[in-house]
Amino acid sequence: MSTPFIRIMTGYFKWIGAGLGFYLTGFRFFGAFLGFLFGSFIDNFTRAAKYVNQGGGQGRQHNFRSTQDIFDFYQRQTQRYDFPTMLLALSASVMKADDRVMKSELEYVKSFLQQQFGNQFTTSHLKTLKTFIDQPQPLPLQEICNDIRTRTQPEVRVQLLHYLFGIAKADGSVSPTEMNLLQRLAAMMGIPNMDFTSVQNMFHRDTESDYKVLGTSKDASDSEVKKAYRKMAIRYHPDKVAQMGEEYQKGAKEKFQRIQEAYENIKKERQMA
Repeated sequence: MSTPFIRIMTGYFKWIGAGLGFYLTGFRFFGAFLGFLFGSFIDNFTRAAKYVNQGGGQGRQHNFRSTQDIFDFYQRQTQRYDFPTMLLALSASVMKADDRVMKSELEYVKSFLQQQFGNQFTTSHLKTLKTFIDQPQPLPLQEICNDIRTRTQPEVRVQLLHYLFGIAKADGSVSPTEMNLLQRLAAMMGIPNMDFTSVQNMFHRDTESDYKVLGTSKDASDSEVKKAYRKMAIRYHPDKVAQMGEEYQKGAKEKFQRIQEAYENIKKERQMA
């Protein structure tokens, strides 16, 4: 296969791999998933090679003049690292929300990424995070969220919101500024308000939090509460993100457990059978 052909096809290998995996294996969707991953590896490898050949490298300072420059950097990084860079960009936005980056927030991010990506999480990722944090220009959140929205499934985006709430809560509480930003990010990523409210009340409780976790209210009947519980239990079941890393599965299990706890609290309060 010639080099010019590879350059032309870069970006399409993941879709070619998915198609071949679907039609040439007996596993259909699982085969398509494996083909997509293998094709993505080829795409990322060829893009990284092109980046290196063009003089890209580590250790240089990035002085961006506009939000478009930052988004161009983001796109180059996602071509090389893909999903981790999505996390790093939004992590930086939450860490900068109240104009101060706390050590507890940084440690939370490092711990999550190390558990999620293991040895694939390197100092290069931390340099990328620092680049996003240090920029005086506002991060192009709408463009980044649009990119995330096209690349990921709804269940993954809800998990991402859960992770971002974890950053905000790392210093002990979620400030109003952080809460406003999280709500904006959720809207830009296409996360329904019901899901945002549910995740929000896992971190920011009030007298009706158990009902909000289930996506219902105190005015709901017992049968409506049961129906809401069943709906949320299906929606947040850990199997939804079984293909993700250990830390994502841990977050999904925590949400699922919180839904069960909320339901048990309401049952006890109402003396439901």
